[in-house]
Amino acid sequence: MPAILAIALAALALSLIMTLAWLAVTRGAKSGWIDATWSFATGGAGVMLALAPVAWPADPARQWLVAGLAAAWSLRLGVHIAVRTARGGDDPRYAALRREWGDSWRSELFKFLQIQAAAALLLAVTIFLAARNPAAGLTWTDALGALILLGAVAGEALADGQLKRFRDNPDNKGSVCDTGLWGLSRHPNYFFQWLGWTGYAVIAIGAEGGYPWGWAALAGPAFMYWILVYASGIPPLEAHMLRERGDAYRAYQRRVNAFWPGPQRDQ
Repeated sequence: MPAILAIALAALALSLIMTLAWLAVTRGAKSGWIDATWSFATGGAGVMLALAPVAWPADPARQWLVAGLAAAWSLRLGVHIAVRTARGGDDPRYAALRREWGDSWRSELFKFLQIQAAAALLLAVTIFLAARNPAAGLTWTDALGALILLGAVAGEALADGQLKRFRDNPDNKGSVCDTGLWGLSRHPNYFFQWLGWTGYAVIAIGAEGGYPWGWAALAGPAFMYWILVYASGIPPLEAHMLRERGDAYRAYQRRVNAFWPGPQRDQ
Protein backbone atom coordinates (compact mmCIF):
# COMPACT_ATOMS: atom_id res chain seq x y z
CA MET A 1 0.00 0.00 0.00
CA PRO A 2 1.40 3.45 -0.85
CA ALA A 3 2.00 5.61 2.22
CA ILE A 4 -0.13 8.41 0.77
CA LEU A 5 -3.10 6.04 0.51
CA ALA A 6 -2.75 5.02 4.17
CA ILE A 7 -2.62 8.68 5.20
CA ALA A 8 -5.66 9.46 3.03
CA LEU A 9 -7.61 6.62 4.66
CA ALA A 10 -6.63 7.93 8.09
CA ALA A 11 -7.82 11.40 7.07
CA LEU A 12 -11.18 10.02 5.94
CA ALA A 13 -11.60 8.00 9.14
CA LEU A 14 -10.79 11.00 11.33
CA SER A 15 -13.22 13.20 9.45
CA LEU A 16 -16.01 10.64 9.81
CA ILE A 17 -15.30 10.08 13.52
CA MET A 18 -15.42 13.80 14.28
CA THR A 19 -18.62 14.06 12.24
CA LEU A 20 -20.14 11.42 14.52
CA ALA A 21 -19.00 13.43 17.54
CA TRP A 22 -20.68 16.49 16.02
CA LEU A 23 -23.92 14.56 15.51
CA ALA A 24 -23.88 13.37 19.11
CA VAL A 25 -23.35 16.86 20.54
CA THR A 26 -25.98 18.48 18.32
CA ARG A 27 -28.41 15.88 19.64
CA GLY A 28 -27.74 16.70 23.27
CA ALA A 29 -24.54 14.86 24.28
CA LYS A 30 -22.10 16.70 26.54
CA SER A 31 -19.47 18.61 24.60
CA GLY A 32 -16.70 17.00 26.65
CA TRP A 33 -17.19 13.85 24.58
CA ILE A 34 -15.64 15.75 21.67
CA ASP A 35 -12.23 15.83 23.32
CA ALA A 36 -12.47 12.21 24.47
CA THR A 37 -13.36 11.17 20.92
CA TRP A 38 -10.51 13.25 19.50
CA SER A 39 -8.00 11.65 21.87
CA PHE A 40 -9.04 8.11 21.00
CA ALA A 41 -9.22 8.90 17.28
CA THR A 42 -5.82 10.58 17.14
CA GLY A 43 -4.14 7.71 18.94
CA GLY A 44 -6.00 5.15 16.86
CA ALA A 45 -4.98 6.82 13.61
CA GLY A 46 -1.38 6.99 14.85
CA VAL A 47 -1.34 3.28 15.72
CA MET A 48 -2.86 2.41 12.37
CA LEU A 49 -0.29 4.45 10.45
CA ALA A 50 2.59 3.12 12.55
CA LEU A 51 1.71 -0.49 11.75
CA ALA A 52 0.10 -0.21 8.30
CA PRO A 53 1.74 -2.38 5.60
CA VAL A 54 2.94 0.51 3.47
CA ALA A 55 5.82 0.73 1.00
CA TRP A 56 8.11 2.59 3.40
CA PRO A 57 11.19 1.05 5.03
CA ALA A 58 10.94 0.63 8.79
CA ASP A 59 12.24 -1.51 11.62
CA PRO A 60 9.37 -3.62 13.07
CA ALA A 61 10.62 -3.18 16.64
CA ARG A 62 10.43 0.61 16.26
CA GLN A 63 6.99 0.38 14.66
CA TRP A 64 5.64 -1.57 17.63
CA LEU A 65 7.38 0.68 20.14
CA VAL A 66 5.86 3.82 18.63
CA ALA A 67 2.44 2.20 18.22
CA GLY A 68 2.50 1.16 21.90
CA LEU A 69 3.47 4.66 23.01
CA ALA A 70 0.68 6.19 20.93
CA ALA A 71 -1.85 3.75 22.36
CA ALA A 72 -0.72 4.44 25.95
CA TRP A 73 -1.02 8.21 25.48
CA SER A 74 -4.40 7.95 23.76
CA LEU A 75 -5.96 5.58 26.25
CA ARG A 76 -4.76 7.51 29.31
CA LEU A 77 -5.98 10.87 28.04
CA GLY A 78 -9.17 9.58 26.42
CA VAL A 79 -10.29 7.62 29.48
CA HIS A 80 -9.51 10.57 31.77
CA ILE A 81 -11.61 12.96 29.68
CA ALA A 82 -14.40 10.40 29.29
CA VAL A 83 -14.64 9.84 33.06
CA ARG A 84 -14.53 13.58 33.73
CA THR A 85 -17.25 14.19 31.15
CA ALA A 86 -19.48 11.43 32.49
CA ARG A 87 -19.25 12.84 36.03
CA GLY A 88 -19.36 16.56 35.22
CA GLY A 89 -21.25 19.14 33.25
CA ASP A 90 -20.67 20.70 29.86
CA ASP A 91 -17.16 21.77 28.86
CA PRO A 92 -16.96 25.55 29.53
CA ARG A 93 -14.83 26.16 26.42
CA TYR A 94 -17.45 24.69 24.11
CA ALA A 95 -20.24 26.40 26.04
CA ALA A 96 -18.49 29.74 25.41
CA LEU A 97 -18.10 28.94 21.72
CA ARG A 98 -21.77 28.05 21.46
CA ARG A 99 -22.74 31.40 22.97
CA GLU A 100 -20.37 33.16 20.58
CA TRP A 101 -21.69 31.32 17.53
CA GLY A 102 -25.35 31.89 18.40
CA ASP A 103 -27.93 30.44 16.02
CA SER A 104 -25.26 29.14 13.64
CA TRP A 105 -23.52 27.07 16.32
CA ARG A 106 -24.29 23.74 14.64
CA SER A 107 -22.63 24.63 11.34
CA GLU A 108 -19.75 26.40 13.10
CA LEU A 109 -19.19 23.41 15.37
CA PHE A 110 -19.09 21.12 12.35
CA LYS A 111 -16.36 23.23 10.75
CA PHE A 112 -14.49 23.41 14.05
CA LEU A 113 -14.51 19.64 14.46
CA GLN A 114 -13.30 19.10 10.91
CA ILE A 115 -10.38 21.39 11.73
CA GLN A 116 -9.78 19.17 14.76
CA ALA A 117 -9.78 16.16 12.43
CA ALA A 118 -7.10 17.84 10.30
CA ALA A 119 -5.07 18.58 13.44
CA ALA A 120 -5.39 14.93 14.49
CA LEU A 121 -4.12 13.87 11.06
CA LEU A 122 -1.02 16.06 11.40
CA LEU A 123 -0.26 14.50 14.78
CA ALA A 124 -0.93 10.99 13.48
CA VAL A 125 1.54 11.64 10.65
CA THR A 126 4.08 12.68 13.29
CA ILE A 127 3.60 9.24 14.85
CA PHE A 128 3.91 7.66 11.40
CA LEU A 129 7.23 9.44 10.74
CA ALA A 130 8.62 8.24 14.07
CA ALA A 131 7.56 4.66 13.42
CA ARG A 132 9.02 4.71 9.91
CA ASN A 133 12.55 5.80 10.81
CA PRO A 134 14.45 3.20 8.72
CA ALA A 135 17.45 2.83 11.06
CA ALA A 136 18.10 -0.85 11.82
CA GLY A 137 17.44 -1.81 15.43
CA LEU A 138 16.48 0.34 18.37
CA THR A 139 18.95 3.04 19.39
CA TRP A 140 19.47 5.40 22.32
CA THR A 141 17.19 7.98 20.67
CA ASP A 142 14.35 5.45 20.69
CA ALA A 143 14.91 4.93 24.41
CA LEU A 144 15.13 8.69 25.03
CA GLY A 145 12.00 9.38 23.00
CA ALA A 146 10.11 6.65 24.84
CA LEU A 147 11.25 7.99 28.22
CA ILE A 148 10.17 11.52 27.28
CA LEU A 149 6.76 10.32 26.17
CA LEU A 150 6.14 8.00 29.11
CA GLY A 151 7.35 10.70 31.49
CA ALA A 152 4.96 13.15 29.85
CA VAL A 153 2.04 10.72 30.17
CA ALA A 154 2.89 10.19 33.85
CA GLY A 155 3.31 13.92 34.45
CA GLU A 156 -0.02 14.72 32.83
CA ALA A 157 -1.73 11.99 34.86
CA LEU A 158 -0.15 13.37 38.05
CA ALA A 159 -1.32 16.91 37.24
CA ASP A 160 -4.84 15.71 36.45
CA GLY A 161 -4.93 13.70 39.68
CA GLN A 162 -3.76 16.65 41.78
CA LEU A 163 -6.41 18.90 40.27
CA LYS A 164 -9.14 16.32 40.80
CA ARG A 165 -8.22 15.84 44.47
CA PHE A 166 -8.20 19.61 44.97
CA ARG A 167 -11.63 20.00 43.40
CA ASP A 168 -13.08 17.03 45.28
CA ASN A 169 -12.23 18.69 48.61
CA PRO A 170 -15.25 20.80 49.61
CA ASP A 171 -12.96 23.16 51.56
CA ASN A 172 -11.47 24.28 48.22
CA LYS A 173 -14.75 25.36 46.65
CA GLY A 174 -14.22 28.63 44.80
CA SER A 175 -10.43 28.51 45.27
CA VAL A 176 -7.65 28.22 42.69
CA CYS A 177 -5.48 25.11 42.72
CA ASP A 178 -1.88 26.24 43.19
CA THR A 179 -0.39 23.18 44.88
CA GLY A 180 1.86 20.47 43.48
CA LEU A 181 2.55 20.86 39.78
CA TRP A 182 -0.09 23.60 39.65
CA GLY A 183 2.24 25.76 41.74
CA LEU A 184 4.88 25.52 39.00
CA SER A 185 2.68 26.05 35.95
CA ARG A 186 -0.91 27.22 35.54
CA HIS A 187 -1.36 24.45 32.97
CA PRO A 188 1.02 21.59 33.78
CA ASN A 189 -1.26 19.13 31.98
CA TYR A 190 -0.85 21.14 28.78
CA PHE A 191 2.92 21.33 29.27
CA PHE A 192 3.18 17.55 29.55
CA GLN A 193 0.81 17.14 26.60
CA TRP A 194 3.23 19.17 24.49
CA LEU A 195 6.29 17.42 25.91
CA GLY A 196 5.02 14.01 24.83
CA TRP A 197 5.03 15.03 21.18
CA THR A 198 8.70 15.97 21.38
CA GLY A 199 9.34 12.29 22.16
CA TYR A 200 8.06 11.25 18.73
CA ALA A 201 10.31 13.86 17.11
CA VAL A 202 13.35 12.48 18.95
CA ILE A 203 12.55 8.96 17.69
CA ALA A 204 11.87 10.20 14.16
CA ILE A 205 15.09 12.21 13.84
CA GLY A 206 17.16 9.37 15.27
CA ALA A 207 20.72 9.09 16.47
CA GLU A 208 22.36 10.09 13.19
CA GLY A 209 19.79 12.61 11.95
CA GLY A 210 20.11 11.23 8.46
CA TYR A 211 16.42 10.40 7.95
CA PRO A 212 15.14 13.51 6.12
CA TRP A 213 11.48 12.91 6.91
CA GLY A 214 12.32 12.60 10.59
CA TRP A 215 12.88 16.35 10.87
CA ALA A 216 9.34 16.91 9.60
CA ALA A 217 8.12 15.29 12.83
CA LEU A 218 9.05 18.52 14.62
CA ALA A 219 5.78 19.84 13.17
CA GLY A 220 3.93 17.77 15.80
CA PRO A 221 5.30 19.48 18.94
CA ALA A 222 5.41 22.87 17.17
CA PHE A 223 1.74 22.60 16.25
CA MET A 224 0.76 21.30 19.69
CA TYR A 225 2.56 24.22 21.35
CA TRP A 226 0.71 26.72 19.16
CA ILE A 227 -2.71 25.17 19.68
CA LEU A 228 -2.29 24.83 23.45
CA VAL A 229 -0.68 28.20 24.17
CA TYR A 230 -2.29 30.46 21.57
CA ALA A 231 -5.47 28.81 20.25
CA SER A 232 -7.92 26.38 21.83
CA GLY A 233 -5.99 25.57 25.02
CA ILE A 234 -4.90 28.27 27.44
CA PRO A 235 -6.75 31.37 26.10
CA PRO A 236 -10.36 30.12 26.38
CA LEU A 237 -9.69 28.22 29.60
CA GLU A 238 -8.11 31.23 31.29
CA ALA A 239 -10.97 33.44 30.13
CA HIS A 240 -13.36 31.00 31.82
CA MET A 241 -11.28 30.90 35.00
CA LEU A 242 -11.19 34.70 35.18
CA ARG A 243 -14.98 34.78 34.95
CA GLU A 244 -15.29 32.09 37.63
CA ARG A 245 -12.49 33.06 40.05
CA GLY A 246 -11.86 36.75 39.32
CA ASP A 247 -9.16 38.39 41.44
CA ALA A 248 -8.02 35.07 42.90
CA TYR A 249 -7.12 33.84 39.44
CA ARG A 250 -5.49 37.17 38.52
CA ALA A 251 -3.25 36.80 41.57
CA TYR A 252 -2.47 33.23 40.46
CA GLN A 253 -1.54 34.55 37.01
CA ARG A 254 0.90 37.00 38.56
CA ARG A 255 2.58 34.29 40.66
CA VAL A 256 2.76 31.31 38.32
CA ASN A 257 3.92 30.86 34.72
CA ALA A 258 1.21 30.05 32.20
CA PHE A 259 2.96 27.13 30.50
CA TRP A 260 6.64 26.55 31.31
CA PRO A 261 7.16 25.17 34.84
CA GLY A 262 9.15 27.44 37.14
CA PRO A 263 9.32 28.86 40.67
CA GLN A 264 6.51 31.13 41.83
CA ARG A 265 7.08 34.86 41.71
CA ASP A 266 6.51 37.29 44.54
CA GLN A 267 3.42 39.41 44.02
